[in-house]
Amino acid sequence: MIASPADANGFRRWHEAGNDDHIPPTDVRIVTSDGQSIAAHSSVLGSASPVLERLLYRPRKSWNSDRIIHILGVAYDAVLAFVRFLHSSSRTALTSREAEEAMERHGVALLALSHAYRVPWLKRACEAATATRVSAENVMDVLKLARMCDALWLRQRCMKQVAKDFAAVQQTEGWRFVQKHDPALELEILQFLEEADQRKKRWRRERANQEMYQILDEAMDCLQHTFAGGCTDEASSGKKAPCRSPLTCQRLQHLLRHYATCNKKLAPKCCPHCTRMRRLFRLHSSLCDQTGSCKVPLCKQFKLKAERDQGEEKTWGLLVKKVATARTMASLASRERSELVQRSWSRYRGAR
Repeated sequence: MIASPADANGFRRWHEAGNDDHIPPTDVRIVTSDGQSIAAHSSVLGSASPVLERLLYRPRKSWNSDRIIHILGVAYDAVLAFVRFLHSSSRTALTSREAEEAMERHGVALLALSHAYRVPWLKRACEAATATRVSAENVMDVLKLARMCDALWLRQRCMKQVAKDFAAVQQTEGWRFVQKHDPALELEILQFLEEADQRKKRWRRERANQEMYQILDEAMDCLQHTFAGGCTDEASSGKKAPCRSPLTCQRLQHLLRHYATCNKKLAPKCCPHCTRMRRLFRLHSSLCDQTGSCKVPLCKQFKLKAERDQGEEKTWGLLVKKVATARTMASLASRERSELVQRSWSRYRGAR
């Protein structure tokens, strides 16, 4: 009796019902390139792959003729592993030792078959298994396969591998073949490398900027508590040190001593140390919210100057916002848990 599309899940229902001793007979043969054949169930193949379903239920010359599907261009063992995956009663079989060995031996061929016959769950598993074995020696071959199979995730992994070890990839035969016969792929790889380099430079630049904003925020704290009452240390007072960065505070105090004794701080060509100190005073005044009680020198003067100039220039205003953001992030990072959270945690621990 010929299985119909309506009975596509018959074999799996039969297996799940515990009737393994009475499995229905196979009704289709898969013939490989070397002439060997693999017996299979049409209901299983049709339910797993829409491509195989169309091949199985296409018109035949007679109802008594054998149902044969030719899968050519792939080794017999790979086709056998592909059929076994389709016949697995559940997809959790992919975690078994036998499935892992099949992926290790025939992962590339299984990826091509799952793409050609539209078996998406098996294709995703093959992509993951193939990605774990990508190296500088085989990355170009895997990349070409990922392009042909429209495996976007595997293609991205291969691109990252090329960018990670491009010097070694350039020494491989696969790269030389691409240079001679596939200029489009070569251009795509070079563009990806350039974009990756730009992203890395941009990340480093942003990281350096964030560190600079953090240092400026620490300098503002040191400047404020230096003029508020001096910087105390933990050894002398027995209390927690008020400054977050003793090294920044020490450098700032050296700069203040120089500013107090320098004769060129009011000259048209001020020395660079005094210029730096005046910029720190100006930054403090832009961030300070103490109108009349601030003890930092020049705070009020810079505020009045900003009001006369009707605001600050765009670049300086952006710097102030960045430092203010760094101060907010630092306060959130150092904030201790609230009393309510501590009480809830104590209650939870006591319940346990």
